[in-house]
Amino acid sequence: MYPIFYYWFKGQYINEIMDFKKKVYSFSSDEYSYFYKKISNRADDRPTDMNMESIDHIIKNLDVNQNTLLDVGCGRGFLLSQIRQKKNFDLTGCEIHNGLKDSDIKFKSGFVEQLPFPDKSFDIVICTHTIEHIIDLEKALTELKRVAKKQLIIVTPRQKYYYYTLDLHVNFFPIAESLCNQIGIENYSCKDIGGDWVYVAELAD
Repeated sequence: MYPIFYYWFKGQYINEIMDFKKKVYSFSSDEYSYFYKKISNRADDRPTDMNMESIDHIIKNLDVNQNTLLDVGCGRGFLLSQIRQKKNFDLTGCEIHNGLKDSDIKFKSGFVEQLPFPDKSFDIVICTHTIEHIIDLEKALTELKRVAKKQLIIVTPRQKYYYYTLDLHVNFFPIAESLCNQIGIENYSCKDIGGDWVYVAELAD
């Protein structure tokens, strides 16, 4: 596995990365943030981890009667930029570090386990390719539901557990029930689109 990790992570911090699943549970928030900030891999050259089929499905299912939209774990803002081209929402991105390329989209630094927003701050909350990285999954899901008012959309890989993975995941969702039961919202759809679970829930008033 070492040569594969060496190639994918550009020859840096390979031993740390290969021991990631063993050590990550002892990281403080600052250590966790610093680890991700210093790690670079060949996926960084892509505009997004998502497939376009998932993005199209999200945009198609956005409730156009709503106004405010938050993307938690927004990365460089690719999804927000796609939404902006096709829908008219008041957009905000939230991430540990600001990597947004569009300066017209609002940004707030924060962790998904402790979002810096009041209850029901946004009509629509989206979180893509993020919860698989979160140590305290229950807390993260509670926070996403707390700040969402009308609609919650979560995208995460359909993936079995392996100790050595190139994606630094700590949560794995091989079947839909492993995701949906943990989220715990009654009115939802969950589809496998290109190897991602795309979960769309409508929230009760």
